[in-house]
Amino acid sequence: MSRKAATPSASPATVKAAKPEPVVRFDTVGMRYGRAPEVLKDVAFTLAPGSFHFLTGPSGAGKSSLLKLIYLAARPSRGRVELFGHDVAQVPRRDQPFLRRRIGVVFQEFRLLEHLSAFDNAALPLRLSGQKPAAYQDDVRELLGWVGLGKRMHAMPAALSGGEKQRLAIARAVVNRPELLRADEPTGNVDHEMAVKILRLFLELNRLGTTVLIASHDRELVEASGMPVLALNEGKLKRLKPGTSA
Repeated sequence: MSRKAATPSASPATVKAAKPEPVVRFDTVGMRYGRAPEVLKDVAFTLAPGSFHFLTGPSGAGKSSLLKLIYLAARPSRGRVELFGHDVAQVPRRDQPFLRRRIGVVFQEFRLLEHLSAFDNAALPLRLSGQKPAAYQDDVRELLGWVGLGKRMHAMPAALSGGEKQRLAIARAVVNRPELLRADEPTGNVDHEMAVKILRLFLELNRLGTTVLIASHDRELVEASGMPVLALNEGKLKRLKPGTSA
């Protein structure tokens, strides 16, 4: 009895792997506040999964507005912004928290909860996701130690210096290993030694698969990183060579 011939399979060389969906996609995005001139003008770029970019530019260039769009804190005046394949203009308000939970955010103004200790501020994303303290307390302690707050984990935000608050905000943003991390001047209130240490933390997260976008004025840090740079100037964006800050 003859066996039915097998269906020929495609050669590995002829099979193209499906291209992964960008984590972030901007398509000719313009943004203005009210009737003022546009702060973003025809901005177009993508962030691939697992990529690492710096966002640079002078004050007033539009960096904060671009970061707001990525966190759904604002919507474009024109063009299209996509997060994880979703057009943000089409995402209902009730569904926006589900997208935000996939994003770790380091705000320039910290946004710590004053009634919570440093430990509880750092652990807040894990707590909100339903995890029990016994499951995460060792990881949170280790992370706080890594950012230099191991001896300050029971301190309240009012007792922390500006640099300590900055490091606590970073710990909170990365504690649950987000798919996308966007940070606004995360090394602006720390010395160079701690800035380098924080960069290593971001690089390690990136190595584990997190897509990273850091807005920074720290030219030395940007150039030392060797990472690709998105440069904004007067609302227009261009890509620079890795490690180039201007």
